[in-house]
Amino acid sequence: MPNALTLALIQFAPDFSDKKKNLSRIANLTKNIAADILVLPELCTTGYAFASKSQTAPLAESLDGETVRFFQALAKEKNALLVAGLIEKSGDEIYNAALICRPETERVAIYRKTHLFYKEPLAFDWGNSGFFTVKDEARDISIGVMICYDWRFPEVTRKLALAGADLVVCPSNLVTDVWRKVMPARAIENKVYVAIANRIGAERLGEETLQFSGESAIFHYNGATLAEAGKSTEQVIFAKIEPRKTRQKSINSENNIFSDRRDEFY
Repeated sequence: MPNALTLALIQFAPDFSDKKKNLSRIANLTKNIAADILVLPELCTTGYAFASKSQTAPLAESLDGETVRFFQALAKEKNALLVAGLIEKSGDEIYNAALICRPETERVAIYRKTHLFYKEPLAFDWGNSGFFTVKDEARDISIGVMICYDWRFPEVTRKLALAGADLVVCPSNLVTDVWRKVMPARAIENKVYVAIANRIGAERLGEETLQFSGESAIFHYNGATLAEAGKSTEQVIFAKIEPRKTRQKSINSENNIFSDRRDEFY
């Protein structure tokens, strides 16, 4: 099993509501990438600024749809664990979701965004998947997923870390840079790698213009920045990570940041 893995984040500006074009762009953007883990932004196949379910419903797909098949094939082609944001349909529900694919299996995992931001409840249903980790035996890594606004809640990263995550990834469509002050702390307090795959560009939402802030980043479990993208550039960033090193939570001979927790008082 590998000791070090290559993690790649793909930062770009999806074309609003043009799924076919975005899938083609993703294929081109990843064409020459060699990595063990690929992470794309939130809603990378459709864009973000939806104001109603009448807009998201025609773009939503079930887990046996074209988009999932595309990402399954891409994961297999690249021999990589892959995480990507999409609009998922399940029955009558429509979710802002993230797909987790492994090349060794046709089975996929789906995380549905728990904390919807701003006007997202107009276009999406509240996520009900809960927070979980995906164990990739071939790469000896456990990965946890959250989406964008979920970062505001420290319980999310802690829950994923307690569930065994070595790496927490956050596909995003962020419009501020406040998260840059917080995510290194999430890495430190849980001793996990943290990766934010953000997008660039702008979209109209009613009378507003949403300007996405880029600066996708990968943080070491000690809080150091391993890689970061620019504010407005289409870019792929890479970092080497060593998942096994996150699993020992001791900080000295006497203290362990997980076993020292006294959650009966929290």
